[in-house]
Amino acid sequence: MDFFTILLSTLLGILSPTGIVVDRIAESQIRKQLVRAEQLQVRVDNAPSYQIVQGRADRIRIAGRGLFPVQDLRIDTLELETDAIALQLKTRRLEKPLQAGVRIVLTQSDIDRALKSPFVTTRLRNLGIRLLRRDVRQVERYDFLNPQLTLLPDNRVRFQIELQEQGDPAKLKIVAEAQPQIIQGRSLQLNNLRIWANGQESPEPVTRAIANVIRDRTDLRLLESSNITARILNLKFAPSRLEAATFIQIRNPQKREAPNASPSQPIKPAN
Repeated sequence: MDFFTILLSTLLGILSPTGIVVDRIAESQIRKQLVRAEQLQVRVDNAPSYQIVQGRADRIRIAGRGLFPVQDLRIDTLELETDAIALQLKTRRLEKPLQAGVRIVLTQSDIDRALKSPFVTTRLRNLGIRLLRRDVRQVERYDFLNPQLTLLPDNRVRFQIELQEQGDPAKLKIVAEAQPQIIQGRSLQLNNLRIWANGQESPEPVTRAIANVIRDRTDLRLLESSNITARILNLKFAPSRLEAATFIQIRNPQKREAPNASPSQPIKPAN
């Protein structure tokens, strides 16, 4: 989600009072936010064209293939389209929320590459801390080895990873299979979740507790404190690709007003 927030914020930078910004310049601004892009096209629609110097655009569309927001994290396909944008140039504040529809596709090879990257490994470790509810120092004693996510038929996925305590040759192999489902567009529910540790299946209460933690941690309502609303409109798993369609809205930060004390009712000190 951080990538899309940065991308949409970059769109706001395209609307500047310095002159008419053509599609090529807009594309250049987007590329600066990426490590690499195999293909990228940006289209800024304005009618009339002078709207851009007033901080307005009718629509911005982005289409990309092979985009790398960070090293070793590849997005096979990205399609993004905004609603009309209106920006107050002096204050750099939105006159109305910025809204966009986003479609992304990841291939199995993209997923395999990502799971080997430090960016994803760090997040898996952090997730492990929350799932196991352990002290950070305890979890850091373990190495997370050979993570794999396999896309299966019937909208199912299999995740497996090996845990090895540093200095101990023994490994704990964890395998989990589930049928992911998006609930009300905002959280990930793992239906029919089953977990095995070295071939021994986890008890149902433990499995259910893990599924509940994942559901709560993936609730997109957690972003609303950052003035972002996000919803997953569609999520498809196939043996060779993962496809998701989302809606994102970015709002201006709310101004914090200092409490007003009435002269006739002075604030009393706390006891």
